[in-house]
Amino acid sequence: MSESQEEGPLSQETFRALWSQLEFRSTGVDLENDPSMWSNLEDLGINPMEELNIVGRSDSLEDAEIPDSLLPCASFSQIGPAPGPDNTSVCTVLSTNEYAGPHNFQLQFQPSSTAKSVTCTFSVSLNKLFCQLAKTCPVQVRVSPLPPAGAVLRATAVYKKPEHVAEVVKRCPHHERSSENDGPAPPSHLIRVEANSRACYTEDGNTKRQSVVVPYELPQVGSDYTTVLYNFMCNSSCMGGMNRRPILSILTLETSDGVLLGRRCFEVRVCACPGRDRKSEEENLRRQQEGTVGVSDGSKIKRSIREVSQPATSPERRKKKVSSDDEIFTLQVRGRERFELMKKLNEALEIKDMIPSEVVEAYKQQHQVKVASRKEKVITELKRGKKLLVKSERDSD
Repeated sequence: MSESQEEGPLSQETFRALWSQLEFRSTGVDLENDPSMWSNLEDLGINPMEELNIVGRSDSLEDAEIPDSLLPCASFSQIGPAPGPDNTSVCTVLSTNEYAGPHNFQLQFQPSSTAKSVTCTFSVSLNKLFCQLAKTCPVQVRVSPLPPAGAVLRATAVYKKPEHVAEVVKRCPHHERSSENDGPAPPSHLIRVEANSRACYTEDGNTKRQSVVVPYELPQVGSDYTTVLYNFMCNSSCMGGMNRRPILSILTLETSDGVLLGRRCFEVRVCACPGRDRKSEEENLRRQQEGTVGVSDGSKIKRSIREVSQPATSPERRKKKVSSDDEIFTLQVRGRERFELMKKLNEALEIKDMIPSEVVEAYKQQHQVKVASRKEKVITELKRGKKLLVKSERDSD
């Protein structure tokens, strides 16, 4: 029996050759380059010929209807924005509006101080996270009720200002080549997840935006929140990267099909001293609020008119402050000798304040008379030709 007779017209080899010629435009799944699927189907006892229902049919295989059992399930790393109603496309510009959703999606951060030693601190008044490069940033996620099975958490970074929102947030070239790139995360990804082997790093095919996705995990017993540990792998001031441009971190709760269930946003600043920067920005915000609170619109207009009508004062006059003579100040002096000198000077000024002004004026006049008489004596002696003795010469005599 020849080789062509041994292989029937509908054998596995013939089916694979025909299958490789198919193009699935509707599904977007490349089954031709996925040989592992064939072995998986054979292990499960699935006959592709029976599933396609093409036995005994003479029409073209391009018109064959593909059943769902032959399509591989997409993992949550391939999740993208779900299409809108009537399969309309969704806006590619990510929204930064807060959306609690049906599951009351909430984020919380651990309370921390503004000490210089902290590596991660969150400001509630600024809604801003301050952290150091590659340091752990715990984010607590709360939902009620629980999301459906297979829900995921996606973290994406976008620029805050409108003129930069179209650009993709990536690491600078210097940190991309650093030694911190060990692990599954691509070198260009800014946000990483720590202590979670199920984290997947994705890049949108259309917008090229990068994100990290982790499955939503149930809270521990006795707790009502789950914690995700994030790392930010580039400083906000890095040239070639963020370059001092403020960024927002968008955390979304999604289903396994990419349907949005909730969205939360907060600003992130990656710096060397998070506590110092948080304290400084909160102080600036407080000053701005104090300058605007309690001032009516009418008083603002009157003040602006008064400021325009009055001539500009010099900076020296602005710096002068009204202070009373009874106010006490403390001066720190280094060294005993300097301290004694400053002490004598202070005592002399105190005595001067106790003497009446008339006595001081009389003393000044008396001193001026003595100085004048001494000068006249020196002049007369010079005219007579007498040699003036220096103090050292007088002592030697």
